[in-house]
Amino acid sequence: MHTSSLVKVTPLLKWAGGKRQLLPALAQHYPSRFGRYFEPFFGSGAVFFDLFSRGVLDGRPVHLSDANPDLVGCYRTVRDDTDAVVEALQRLEREHRRRGDDLYYEVRDGRFNPARATLLGAGSAATVAGYTPDLAAMLVFLNRTGFNGLFRLNRQGAFNVPVGRYTNPRICDPGHVHAVANALRRKDVTFDCRPFDEALANADSGDFVYCDPPYEPLSRTASFANYTANGFTMFDQRRLQQAVVTASRRGAFVVVSNSSAPAIEEEYGKPAARRARLAITYVPARRAINSRASSRGVVNEVIISNVQKLAGIELRMVKAHPTPRQVKRKTA
Repeated sequence: MHTSSLVKVTPLLKWAGGKRQLLPALAQHYPSRFGRYFEPFFGSGAVFFDLFSRGVLDGRPVHLSDANPDLVGCYRTVRDDTDAVVEALQRLEREHRRRGDDLYYEVRDGRFNPARATLLGAGSAATVAGYTPDLAAMLVFLNRTGFNGLFRLNRQGAFNVPVGRYTNPRICDPGHVHAVANALRRKDVTFDCRPFDEALANADSGDFVYCDPPYEPLSRTASFANYTANGFTMFDQRRLQQAVVTASRRGAFVVVSNSSAPAIEEEYGKPAARRARLAITYVPARRAINSRASSRGVVNEVIISNVQKLAGIELRMVKAHPTPRQVKRKTA
């Protein structure tokens, strides 16, 4: 069995809706025992890195995925060609010291988007496979120096986030990049570009699933869901709810994060969700993803889970009726 060094590893990328501030609340829903771990909306990977740093993923298969080919391509390049990514980041950091914000737009419009355009035309798999250390370093650079660390695409699929207001951003931390790469390099960790429903379809009894989809906006001005060119709509939120309910009925431990938008409360308050023993917990969080500064601040978010903890005792919710797939297994 492999063991981790129990050194705290933090996310490499900032990401809209990142979970670092909510980790204490989310940890209340971590099952104490589970089989495989699935995270189909990787984003910043805050929960994966938290679980890894706690050592609870040791010896367990870990299946990470995201529908964003840039994100997956970047992380896999960091994993597989770490030194080259660090060297490219160091070059960008030196150049940024000399040129400041002017470099941001040159990298975004003159280097990053043109390089991506060639890859994206060949599809998601080709984009992931075609990510180079220079391209991965440019994504990290734009993430560290762009507005609020957003990853946002226009309808043509071009990255269009404006420059942020940072005095002296840390663009390259070699030790951090290597720590992230080491976590992803574990032989029992896979990282693929695929839709969430494919990932959730594989989660079975005793597995642990954490879903952090793009949040349903509380208001029109709070909407930043274009992490892929197609965005993430309420139709997708309903599809996710159905996949989560099905995984819960199969016996998987499920934790979902989302906004407290009425549509989300309605979806996870439906009879099917209740029968799957999914319960909603409200937690306060400070968010800055809003085009109006006056609308930023502390808001309620929700954690939806079939695992609750009370006074340090884990309460595993009673499994709902078995699915036909489980019945077939038992009678086989």
